[in-house]
Order: sequence, then C-alpha cells, then structure tokens
Amino acid sequence: MDALVYTGVKSLTFQSWDDPQAGADDNLIEISSVGICGSDMHAYLGHDARRPAPLILGHEGAGTVLSGPMAGKRVTINPLVSCTTCRHCLEGRSNLCETRQIISMPPRQGAFAQKVAMPTSNLVEVPDNVSFDHAALAEPLAVCWHAVRLSRDLLVKPMEEARALVIGGGAIGLGSALCLDVFGVRDVTLVETNPARLSYLSEHTKAHVTTPDALKPSDFDLVIDAVGFGPTRATASEVVRPGGAICHIGLGDSKEGFDVRRATLQEITFFGTYTYTPDEFRDTAQAIFDGRLGPLDWIETRPLSQGASAFSEILDGKIAAPKIVLNPQE
Repeated sequence: MDALVYTGVKSLTFQSWDDPQAGADDNLIEISSVGICGSDMHAYLGHDARRPAPLILGHEGAGTVLSGPMAGKRVTINPLVSCTTCRHCLEGRSNLCETRQIISMPPRQGAFAQKVAMPTSNLVEVPDNVSFDHAALAEPLAVCWHAVRLSRDLLVKPMEEARALVIGGGAIGLGSALCLDVFGVRDVTLVETNPARLSYLSEHTKAHVTTPDALKPSDFDLVIDAVGFGPTRATASEVVRPGGAICHIGLGDSKEGFDVRRATLQEITFFGTYTYTPDEFRDTAQAIFDGRLGPLDWIETRPLSQGASAFSEILDGKIAAPKIVLNPQE
C-alpha cells in the first residue's frame, strides 16, 4: 500500500509500505480520509519521543471496511485501544488506561496510509449521507467534547450562564467553541494570533473572534487553552475570573505560565484533559451525523501524496483552515 512515512525531523516520505495484518477481531479498513493533528506536527518536528522514525503517523481516520466483522461498512475510527480490564477501563475512563495504545504510535502504525487494521469496538458506523472527510473529524471533535463535558461538571454555575474563552483557533480550539455551543454556552470568545486564520474563523463560528491584546483580566468563567504553551497558560491565568476554571488541552510544552499563586488565592480550578471515552467518541460522531456541530466546512483536503507539503505549509503558518484532511485513495 502507499503511505506517508515519518522518516526523521521535518521529513515525510510518500512510499510503499507493507499492508497491515489484521487479527481475529480486527477489521482491515480502506482509509478514505485522515486529518493532520497537532500531535502529528509535534512528531514531525522531533518533539515526541513516543513516535520514533520510521513511522506512519495519523490517527484521525475514516473509510470502508474491506474485511473483518464489519466488512462493507463505512466507519470512523476511535484510535485509542485500551485493555478493558484495568481500574480506569472498569471505571469507564479507558482514555486513562494504563496500557493504552493509539495508532500512529508504536507498536501500531497510523492512518496516513491506504489501509489500517482496528478492533470492531473501535469503529463507529457512518451513515451514507455523511462524507468521510467529515466523519474523520469525530476524533479531534471528541477531544473537544470531552473537555467541554469536564468543564461543565467543574463549573460552579450552569453552562448557559458561563462566559467562556477559547485560546487557539486550530481544529481543537474551533472544535471547543462548537462544542461549547452544543452544551449551551452562548457567550464564547475565540482568540487567535494568525491574521489569515482570524478572518477565516469569523466566517465559520458563532463565537466572537479576536486577538489576545483585546482580552481583559478576570473576564471569563471558563478558559480553554487549546494551545498549551507558557504564554497561553499565562493568558489563561490572567483572564479567568476568581472561582473560575482553566481547561488545559494543548500539549505545546510543559514549562512556565500557570500562575499558581493567583489560582490558590482566588480558588481557580486548573485541570488537564486527554482524549475522550468510547461513549464520548460515539456521542461526538452522532452529533456530527445529526448536524449539531455545524456544516464542518472549515477543512481543506489534499491527496495523501501531497501530505509532506501540507505539513510544511502548516509549519510556516500559510494554512488558514484549522484542519487539513488527506485523502489516501486519490
């Protein structure tokens, strides 16, 4: 099969690769659409030791099952494979499974390829009227859904009364704004620094889109940091209200930024979120199928063979769209 292979820092090669081997309960899936994620970019830059070269990246996939228990079905893929027996799995929090695996990280190859193998329990059937490009968004949007649900459970006021800020206008930031709307938050601000993306976002979300210099201290009940660098944590610490909450999704770095002293003196909740549970993945997929997350017209598509140039352009800030979806069958 053809695959886009990470071969070293800032190096991706479109090449031939062995077809994946499917186990007894696995399904061999022909990938039609796969999104480029921020974690793929981290690996591309050599910032993720968990993803050594050579490796097929990509975990936001959708396509048609060629063989296996769901043969012939159109599916979207939950890329997290859990053990089902550890304490976290038994508590319904399999995203924290002690031995979890994810495609695009050894020992599992990713979906920047024409085929991938996945267990039946990781697949959600996609209706005929939903495109694979949109179905592939179930994974990143499930990350946002999980974050917003946890935020709802931790806020001291009802979601519909909350004033929320999302830092970062990439797919996770925009997705968080869309999920906040689904969960009933009507006052949402989305902050972005890329000028090209600012105008793009204004056309694709109900949120108020602005730049960091327009923010005011202590102005938001909830801040979702979808970037995760020191400066964005510092911004979150400054603009959250006393008694408010900061939801940290971004994995930019693990350095300074968070104001622990202010959080202590003003009872600010800071919490991290990671991926989603299987139920949340299914709920997000259904929200996509029902149209509750909007038209999802904020993606740009390219053939998988052009994936290397897409990574380069994302790195250079030349892409206005929050999400690039690659099509391996083109």
